[in-house]
Amino acid sequence: MSDISYLIFQSVLGVTCLACAAYSVFFISQKKKIRDIARILLALSGVLQTLYILSRYQLAGHTPITSQHEAVVFFAWATTWAYLSFRWRYTVKNFGTFVSWLIFLLLVTSAFVPREVSQLLPALQSWWLPVHAGVSLLAYGFLSLAFCGGLMYLLQERELKSKRFGYFFSRLPSLEALDQLNSHCLTAGFVFLTLGIISGSIWARQAWGTYWQWDPKETWSLITWFIYLIQIHQRFTVGWRGKRAAVMAICGFAAVIFTLWGVTFLLGGVHSYAR
Repeated sequence: MSDISYLIFQSVLGVTCLACAAYSVFFISQKKKIRDIARILLALSGVLQTLYILSRYQLAGHTPITSQHEAVVFFAWATTWAYLSFRWRYTVKNFGTFVSWLIFLLLVTSAFVPREVSQLLPALQSWWLPVHAGVSLLAYGFLSLAFCGGLMYLLQERELKSKRFGYFFSRLPSLEALDQLNSHCLTAGFVFLTLGIISGSIWARQAWGTYWQWDPKETWSLITWFIYLIQIHQRFTVGWRGKRAAVMAICGFAAVIFTLWGVTFLLGGVHSYAR
């Protein structure tokens, strides 16, 4: 990693940490000026993440998304910009607090895996690489928003059920707003996840002569897709709402995390190049 790239990454960590701190202070104090500062810091983090990805591209000569470090950074980047695009259209009280901490945890995780720029394997030398991997991780970004919304829903529902309106009640959105957030992010994430699987199948046909090999990561990607398909189907046909939808959003995100990390380190397969 070059000195400039290293400096940008350290800046990303620092600015994101400040954004988390600002959002946390706002969560406690509810002062709008602090919230505005937190939003500016998170947007700055998104810009720096973009610059870091571009610096990795310049060093590697290909889309920097083929190692665990790069994949997690791209995951954080996708989550950041998914949130910023969501925030541009909708307002959900204190949503940024939960999302900023998830982004920071992803970036911290990426700091603890090797950051060396690796040579691209022959099977990956295709323009399908940025299409397939990029779209898949963009899906993960929106699904991570649904995960955060699910956590917020469960916290708020617990406050309401206890009938003792405590610390979180006044700081979290209504259950209806959180359910709508879940629906929006789930739908967007599912569309991108579907496109990721389709593009991966087309790429596999060109690289290995078959659309599907039942590789562990392919299998778990399909399992994750079915988990979200069930959520989409149940929500729009039999009216799954509320706590059930929130729990499913959290379970779906657990499948996403296992597909991204668990399969790579535990099951291997042709996608184990990202170890």
